Amino acid sequence: MQTKIAANTHAMKRWLGKAETTLGNHSDRLNAINIFPVADGDTGTNLYLTVRSAAAAFAGGSTADEPVNDVGAVLAAAGQAAMEQARGNSGTLFAVFLCALAEPLAGHTRLSAPLLATALNRAQIRAWSALSEPVPGTMLSVLEAAARAAGECDTAHNGDDSNQALGLALDAAVNAALDAVVQTEDQLAPLHAAHVVDAGGVGMLLILDCLRSAVLGEELQDELLDGLHGYDLQDPHIHAGMPDDDGVEVMCTISLSPLAAATLRQRLDELGDSVIMSQVGSAIQAGSASQVGSRNDAGDDDDDDEDAAEASYRWRVHVHVPEAEPAVAVIRSLGDPTDISVSQLSMPRDPGLPAGQHGHEY
Repeated sequence: MQTKIAANTHAMKRWLGKAETTLGNHSDRLNAINIFPVADGDTGTNLYLTVRSAAAAFAGGSTADEPVNDVGAVLAAAGQAAMEQARGNSGTLFAVFLCALAEPLAGHTRLSAPLLATALNRAQIRAWSALSEPVPGTMLSVLEAAARAAGECDTAHNGDDSNQALGLALDAAVNAALDAVVQTEDQLAPLHAAHVVDAGGVGMLLILDCLRSAVLGEELQDELLDGLHGYDLQDPHIHAGMPDDDGVEVMCTISLSPLAAATLRQRLDELGDSVIMSQVGSAIQAGSASQVGSRNDAGDDDDDDEDAAEASYRWRVHVHVPEAEPAVAVIRSLGDPTDISVSQLSMPRDPGLPAGQHGHEY
């Protein structure tokens, strides 16, 4: 059994650093098999850059107000950084995963099997709900399988919070993720036709194995990738032979009330696909100058209801559309977006360019 288990905040930071290095090493192969939802060959790059943003949250060391022994607080900070810089479908879903993973861990000094099961389940539910039209056979299925396996392992051990139980739960989650990756090939017609597994699913498998490695003090399991269709180094770049995808990817961050966010999701669904919307951070309190000026100052009993209606949240928005202008106009009609970037789907992104410079900037 494992002998160097460490599941504290330092282990979480090691996890993200290890994931950054691993995805950097595998980004070319992940790009090579990236054909869903569009064959733009950038899943590896997007995951790497997003995870790098998460890991960079700790580059300057702990801040004075950071609870250094709080596993949830550390991962929440990393998740927020990832969400702010999320790239593409895969990067955005990873950021959603990390933010949701942190929530049940808040206030805890170490990860345990029961907490892992709860956190993974929260994360997979949040990832599925972030997409307007979630599709099995993607990293969503991999997350769901890992969460289910961790939960079953925890139940079998009656909520044991020992290090040994945690090791077993991590092993179960990674093994289930591997099985789910293998199954992706037969869950999506484009993958089946190309005889490859899902790139995002493989990326999530690598991320979960990095978590296992960082906590258990063991090496990464390189054999996990043996036999995955399309993943041998001598295999061609599958995406290069696929037809170009017309259209663009639009991403931004925007502050909206829940009602306005639901409206934006509906209107983006009408314009395009691959719509992802997820909250960034906590609620923004009502009470700006414009809001105060428009409120009834008489102290009505309905004030609390008005506050709830006015409260807004910051959202990370992602959509694929035929043309950028209608989507940008819809977004601007509902709020004041920041960090708007537009990228051609038919052209792989250059990882050397800063966000927002892979097409047009608005």
